[in-house]
Amino acid sequence: MSFILENAKFVPFAIIAILVILLLACGYVKAPPDQAYIISGLGRKSRILIGQAGIRIPFLERLDKLYLGQMTVDIKTEQSVPTNDFINVDVDAVAKVRINSSAENIMLAAKNFLNKKPSAITQDLQDSLQGNMREIIGTLSLKQINTDRDSFSDQVMEKASHDMSKLGIEILSCNIQNVTDENGLIKDLGADNTSLIKKNASIAKAQADRDIAIAQAEADREANEARVAADSAIAIQQNNLAIKKAELQIAADTKKAEADAAYSIQQENQRKTVETARVNADIATAERDAELKRNQVEVKKQTLDAEVRAQADADRYATEQIAEASLFRRQKEAEASLYERQQEAEAQKSVAAAAMYAKTQEAEGIRAIGAAEADAIRNKALAEAEGILKKAEAMQKYGEAAVVEMIMQALPEIAKNVAEPLSKVDRITMFGEGNNTKLLEDIVKGTTQVTEGMLNGVGVDLKSVLAGFFGGKLAGDGVPVLPSPAPHIVAADDAKPASPKEKPDSIEE
Repeated sequence: MSFILENAKFVPFAIIAILVILLLACGYVKAPPDQAYIISGLGRKSRILIGQAGIRIPFLERLDKLYLGQMTVDIKTEQSVPTNDFINVDVDAVAKVRINSSAENIMLAAKNFLNKKPSAITQDLQDSLQGNMREIIGTLSLKQINTDRDSFSDQVMEKASHDMSKLGIEILSCNIQNVTDENGLIKDLGADNTSLIKKNASIAKAQADRDIAIAQAEADREANEARVAADSAIAIQQNNLAIKKAELQIAADTKKAEADAAYSIQQENQRKTVETARVNADIATAERDAELKRNQVEVKKQTLDAEVRAQADADRYATEQIAEASLFRRQKEAEASLYERQQEAEAQKSVAAAAMYAKTQEAEGIRAIGAAEADAIRNKALAEAEGILKKAEAMQKYGEAAVVEMIMQALPEIAKNVAEPLSKVDRITMFGEGNNTKLLEDIVKGTTQVTEGMLNGVGVDLKSVLAGFFGGKLAGDGVPVLPSPAPHIVAADDAKPASPKEKPDSIEE
């Protein structure tokens, strides 16, 4: 109890503090950004709160609100308004406005729009804006209003801004929505423009059609060029294919020709082998015969051996040289023929690949045949040279008697071969000093030269040998000759001229 009495003196202060707190809590206000709170009273200047908090003393100060957001005002002419060219029009426009947020303009707007809703504010502004728009319409022509609406709206804003500023209102924009007239003149103007537009559209369409035609022609030209290029490429490919086929055919035919040539060469080699075997057989026979007479010719073996071997070597070398020269000549002739034919084939290549192939193959065949023939001739010559050498070696084993025997056995054959051409001649006409004796003398002389050449080749003196065999010296330089059937010989004076149709076999000197 005593505690309560002691603290009772602080109760009034507590009550006052609580009342102040409640008073402050009740007087606290905060304005949004789109509104202005106007606090007035107590005989002092009004305070304006925009997006801020403040304290209003209850019962002593009042709080008023003013909308600061954007507002839309629909501006329509209630009745037709004449233009400066005396055409009645109706205009529908829309304006965007708001109260200026400066303190001066807020106080001006507060005198007219305090605590009013946005719709009420726009209703109050509508009449003023309509009046301003009607004034501007009277200064413009119908065409200006309809074609230059931006300028029309700018003039309305400029005219209305002077009046709106007195109310603290700021015009943000003004847009003309629609313009109409009672007599349809705007439509007629539109018709003229439509005709002009149609005309321009027709011209544009014609130009577009022309451009399309030009583009189509250009496209057709490019397509034709592409088609020609494609056809050319196809033709080139087909030509390359034909050339490739021809090359493959040439390769196949070349292989076939090579195979045929190889077969021909193989046949020639077989024939050469047979001939070599035959020659070897003859040589073996001669060697056996020589072996039988070896004891008879042993005395002269050394001398005859040296002479015969030297001559055989010389003959073999000469034969080899002749064979090689003949081979070289044939090879060069074959190469020349091949080159000429190749050149002819190259000249005709552009005309027909098949002709090139034929000529090339012909040249290759000729070359192969020529080479085969040259090889065969060379091998034959070598075989003959080897045969001669073998015979010469065999003859070393013979004595002079054996040599003479062989010569005597060969003389009939030699004489036969010398006289054989005469056996085929029906008639011989001789002029000048020619006579039967002279002819026979030439035949005997030819036979003698043949036999002397043989004997000189083996180093035998035929006259001495025959003198020993026959016991005396042979008369003259001749050797016995076996006669052959001789043709009828007529002197030149007795010869009858042959008719043009006849072809007699005759010898004329």
